[in-house]
Amino acid sequence: MKQVEVTIQNETGLHARPAQQFVQEASKFSSDIKIVTGDDRTETEAKSILGVMTLGIEKGTTIGLKAEGDDEEEAIDALVKLVDNNFES
Repeated sequence: MKQVEVTIQNETGLHARPAQQFVQEASKFSSDIKIVTGDDRTETEAKSILGVMTLGIEKGTTIGLKAEGDDEEEAIDALVKLVDNNFES
């Protein structure tokens, strides 16, 4: 299992277009990928647009990313790159 924390820095947080981009990127991988949020460390499926949208992640929020599977390293690296680039191509 691979885990990291990232801080969302784009202006709209993880809403609408960025959420869709995040889910699309996560869906490219076979690993089980979760977003971990809040003080209670709630886990949400990263490949679910509804799940991601309901988190209400705003700019400045630090989230955990957790992946487990054959391509966990690649999955985490790709998602961190997407977040670090503020969802820009």
